[in-house]
Amino acid sequence: MSYGSLDLNTVWYILIGVLFTGYAMLDGFDLGVGALHLFTKSDEDRRVMLNAIGPVWDGNEVWLVTGGGALFAAFPEVYATVFSGFYMAFVLLLVALIFRAVAIEFRSKQPMRWWRQMWDVGFAAGSVLSSLLIGIAMGNIAWGIPLDERGEFTGTFASLLHPYSLCLGVTTLALFAMHGAIYAVLKTEGALQARLRSWVNRTIIAFIVCYAITTMATLLYVPHMAARMRAHPWLFSVALVNMLAIANIPRAIQHRREGQAFLSSCVAMAALMGLFGLELYPNLVLSQPEPAHSLTIHNAASSPKTLGIMLTIAIIGVPVVIAYTISIYWIFRGKVKLDRMSY
Repeated sequence: MSYGSLDLNTVWYILIGVLFTGYAMLDGFDLGVGALHLFTKSDEDRRVMLNAIGPVWDGNEVWLVTGGGALFAAFPEVYATVFSGFYMAFVLLLVALIFRAVAIEFRSKQPMRWWRQMWDVGFAAGSVLSSLLIGIAMGNIAWGIPLDERGEFTGTFASLLHPYSLCLGVTTLALFAMHGAIYAVLKTEGALQARLRSWVNRTIIAFIVCYAITTMATLLYVPHMAARMRAHPWLFSVALVNMLAIANIPRAIQHRREGQAFLSSCVAMAALMGLFGLELYPNLVLSQPEPAHSLTIHNAASSPKTLGIMLTIAIIGVPVVIAYTISIYWIFRGKVKLDRMSY
């Protein structure tokens, strides 16, 4: 069964990629704001940082839930393998996401300094840990994990923490910190905004260094993640878009075009996710050292009828999610203003 010129399996591969890309762009900046949270010293500045993401952070995480649900429905074997194999990592991710949410809500409930500092540390730690774990998970998907002939994970949690996955984890943290710093500049003003402008340049440098190291490690040790680009040189245009978008960020910040800088950061993240998806296709979970055991869009998919019915639902539901997201950002546009209802 096909849908237009693409088979349904590929359509769902793209759709799930779009959902996770949306999550990375949206929740990425509030994870980045959390990672930078402790670098602000005064209580008022930390409240501004919290309220910059306050109206939108929980809606951003809807994209993760939606992506996970789509993965479960379209490729149930992948969902089962990944969530069982990465069980400890996902538990830690959920704990980190829950703890940072609790920190946001509880921080301003009491005026005591020790109380607020405790939740500040929890918020920052949860954000950093979440960013690292997301990157580590992607690093393992790219590197490959040991699967048996039934597609079941045969490794351990410790085996997931190899140098390449850790490198990708740190790169993801740097990317989110850059994205968060840009968003914070967009939402603040005055002395705090001036400090954040300098943070943007520092986080860009940190990300570029991490990205360069990760790229070299990929070319040397994970060559299959560059095979499609070598076979089809025109795909380098996606990497070029990524580089140009990143290069535009400091220029836009310097010219006080914060919105343009944020859009450039979003384009860079979308390009990176596009490259990741293009190089991984048609695999969803690559098996190493036995590539024949890999889970692909064909051997791990639901039935064509199921995929077709769900696609109809997605065509209706995804625009609703996008419209909701746009409306929330429009309602809470503008600079942060603290009042008695603020965090």
